[in-house]
Amino acid sequence: MKRRDFFLNSLLALGGLAATAAGAEELRETRTAGKMTRRNMPGGPALPMLGYGLMRMPKVAAGGSTINREEAARLLDVAMKNGVNYFDTAYMYHGGDSEKMVGDLLSKYPRASYYLADKMPLGYLRKKEDLERIFNEQLERTKAGYFDFYLMHNVSRHTWKVAQKLGVWEYMKKLKAEGKVRHIGFSFHDTPELLQEVVDTLKNDGLEFAQIQLNYLDWDIYRSEEQYNILTKAGIPVIVMEPLRGGVLATINEAGRKVLADASPSGTPAQWAFRFVGSLPNVLVTLSGMTRMEHLVENIDTFSDFAPLSAAERKTLDAALVAYRSGLGVPCTGCRYCMPCPEGVDIPRIFGLHNQYKATGNRWMFESAYKGLGAQHDASACIYCELCVEQCPQHINIPDELARIHADVSGDAALHPAVREYLAALGE
Repeated sequence: MKRRDFFLNSLLALGGLAATAAGAEELRETRTAGKMTRRNMPGGPALPMLGYGLMRMPKVAAGGSTINREEAARLLDVAMKNGVNYFDTAYMYHGGDSEKMVGDLLSKYPRASYYLADKMPLGYLRKKEDLERIFNEQLERTKAGYFDFYLMHNVSRHTWKVAQKLGVWEYMKKLKAEGKVRHIGFSFHDTPELLQEVVDTLKNDGLEFAQIQLNYLDWDIYRSEEQYNILTKAGIPVIVMEPLRGGVLATINEAGRKVLADASPSGTPAQWAFRFVGSLPNVLVTLSGMTRMEHLVENIDTFSDFAPLSAAERKTLDAALVAYRSGLGVPCTGCRYCMPCPEGVDIPRIFGLHNQYKATGNRWMFESAYKGLGAQHDASACIYCELCVEQCPQHINIPDELARIHADVSGDAALHPAVREYLAALGE
């Protein structure tokens, strides 16, 4: 394929963003010149487009969990002064010290001056009695009196069953009726298919918002676009976590940075990533775990008088994404021409997971996600039919790449039993 055609095909990825945005019902914005842009939650408050995620605060000691109160106080004071008054914590963040920090540092402000989100940790629940015990502990730690936003934390295939068995959603509705929480929703880490199931179950039962992982890299690879569209179609506002994909998109690679710098010399990769998320009309709040003051200040600037990406800027960002992916382990653009695989192998996801590992070095996350695919969808199901090779615009030898990745994870060659038998019969 000619280089020009390669880029034109790749630009289709974010080109679909315009159509997605046009079909969504936009959240009403509140704008004041030079101030933090806010979006109005239907039936709720006007929230800052930038929210403060309290999972990665500065620590007293590297490798520890205790938050440096002096540094954290400076950060939270600057945030509050500049209209960043949505704070997101959780029961296990910093080993519980995140909630305690909220109580130590935010309680000096009038309670009505900030919005606090906390979560019921589904993974910590063993019996119904745990619900009230944990919730009361959270109230005591944060000294908040009530939570503005309360979520079922980390809904996945396993934890969703736990939530249903223990009646977590019913308990959260009870808390809202009692005035102990104002708005209820959930955070999510799983497939669009499960998300659809959860939304169908809860959308007419008090669901007000949902929190998902979304960024321009995950838009295709991790099916964030599908998740966003499910929530938008259901009329559920979206709160975004991991807009920088754990910090990866704040740097990307040299080739990707050059594309962005040529288009906007004064812009940073992080600003491009945040503007991608904020340009989606059904995104209510974008969370950022801002450990350093310079990150907080830059993000405040990005979301004050917020400017959505133009059509030309969307193309620039997609070109940067193509350049970024070209330096990864497998030159896959996520076009999905190789799908569906007749044997069920999730080819783009496997390549996406592997490329992310190569970019971040986080092998544990890679292995966990790959093994989570199961034998029916991982590379061991490949029978070397090579139909995918015929469809791939990049001419990737997909079966060989799958075999290499599987061998890297398991130590075994990714050969389907039928293929092994065939090769054995040939004496190979």
